[in-house]
Amino acid sequence: MQLTGFTDLALRILMRLAVLGEDGTATTGALAEQLNVSYAHATKVVTALSGLGVVDARRGRNGGLRLAEDAGAISIGSVVRRLEGGPEQGREVVECEGANPCPLRAGCRLRGALRVAQEAFFAALDPLTVADVSAAPTQSLLLSLGPRPQD
Repeated sequence: MQLTGFTDLALRILMRLAVLGEDGTATTGALAEQLNVSYAHATKVVTALSGLGVVDARRGRNGGLRLAEDAGAISIGSVVRRLEGGPEQGREVVECEGANPCPLRAGCRLRGALRVAQEAFFAALDPLTVADVSAAPTQSLLLSLGPRPQD
């Protein structure tokens, strides 16, 4: 299974915010620059993460972005599942219905097997937290992206 670019960026933003510590904040512009993505794309991802309740976004002079919870409490599997969706949200690995329905859909066993594989993918990510994927040696790479973004 391949993650969308949207989910990939969401995970990178969470990881970057995790290494800022409890008192650290970042701006969307700084994150976009550090992660080499457009500001517009980063804004959409930050909005989604804020909507999921994993990023706290505050406006104003003392505003900025920070993790809404401790990085050790945010499950990678939960974030990916909520951003990517799954069969329970109408997203499957393969499209059997739609404009050009598959002629095998009435008796195909592949669809069920792919659903099981998709859930196994998410389940493998469930025990991992943002803190886990942001720890050394990744931590030093995340910190090397630039100074603590506070602009």
